[in-house]
Amino acid sequence: MKLQYGLDERPPFIKTWLIGIQWAAILISSVIILGKVVGAIQFSEPLNQIIYLQKILFICAVTLFCQLFWGHRLPLLPGPAAVLLVGVIASQGFGMDVIYSCVTIGGIFVTVLGASGLFKHLRRFFTSNVIAVVLLLIAFTIAPMIQKLIIDSESGVSSIFNLSFAFILVFVMLIGYRLLTGIWQSTLIIWAVIGGSLIYLLIFPESGSQGPPANVPWFRDFFRNMFLPFSIQPGVLISFLFCYIALAINDLGSIQAVNEMLETTDMDRRISRGISVTGLANTASGLLGVIGPVDYTITPGIIAATRCASRFTLVPTAIIMFVLAFLPSLIGFIGSVPSVVIGAILAYVMMTQVSAGLMVAFQKREDFRFEDGLVIGASILLGTLVAFLPVEVLGGLPPFLRPVLGNGFVAGVVSALVMEQLLGKKTFSEK
Repeated sequence: MKLQYGLDERPPFIKTWLIGIQWAAILISSVIILGKVVGAIQFSEPLNQIIYLQKILFICAVTLFCQLFWGHRLPLLPGPAAVLLVGVIASQGFGMDVIYSCVTIGGIFVTVLGASGLFKHLRRFFTSNVIAVVLLLIAFTIAPMIQKLIIDSESGVSSIFNLSFAFILVFVMLIGYRLLTGIWQSTLIIWAVIGGSLIYLLIFPESGSQGPPANVPWFRDFFRNMFLPFSIQPGVLISFLFCYIALAINDLGSIQAVNEMLETTDMDRRISRGISVTGLANTASGLLGVIGPVDYTITPGIIAATRCASRFTLVPTAIIMFVLAFLPSLIGFIGSVPSVVIGAILAYVMMTQVSAGLMVAFQKREDFRFEDGLVIGASILLGTLVAFLPVEVLGGLPPFLRPVLGNGFVAGVVSALVMEQLLGKKTFSEK
């Protein structure tokens, strides 16, 4: 593919900002969707939810700037990691201090993996089958949360209507993905959020959000709940460590995809630095009390659409994200998206996650065996069953085991790792 601007080339000032604004629009939509989901789980007050989004925007802005100049130095968007949403959902009831202490430790764990080179030793256990299970389980184990968002029993709107609206919106997005090209396809999620929200609120204006609280301080409340008390619960920690191994695999895949697309040099060094910065960003996220970031895999599509791979076009993106982090009223306005729309968008995003998992499982594999299908199918089924366990069943588990045995993602990944070793497939490093 012929690019107008290479990795280290600097486009004209105006073009740099125009492309940077596009990157920012895509990243902001992802931050709002995942950030609002996690914020709503942990806070009932709109102000606290806005502060949560502020902190995520701040972390993403600083992480992006550091990656561009000291990390992997590639045009990659860092955003809140969906795999950590799995950990948060499975650890409800243990308190924010326990959850974000584990996020801090998980960030340190990833930093050590990246900086020390230990990650290459773990990679051999993550065969194509296991990586496929990791990608698929992120989608399947978040399904109960997507269901809750779409039905939205507190909106005052019929659950049947909400479900029908979500199905139609997802169907329209799939058609849009098939028919649109270039920048329109790359920004499909943005238009779906805007169009879906406007149509839903026109039909049910009474279901709309009350908007951001009046007279929100710009800066002071940003520091609320910083440096939560450090508290460890072994089961929650084990659960999050599995999530962070998956996060590191995700980060590795994103960096490798762009490396191969741009044919860059010193790939090992870029991977080591990139994963290290991601780990440090997650450590800082734990201290701030928010979920940490990971490099998104959507970058190659955006580069292909804009024909620009210059990392300098993401500097305006980092600036925009940083400024927005200290404009809570604007964040509140952007975040006033109906729950059913967020659920539908999240469902669409998870469909792309499933697609990525299936590509890993089957792409360029002529030797796919019955045993491979058994590893993947059994692990996905086990993880999904655990994810849908009733609350009363989970409540019967010992508290220290609940975050592990009650976490569908962890159960599925452990099953895949064990079954893959028992069935004796080649390792990831040998492929």
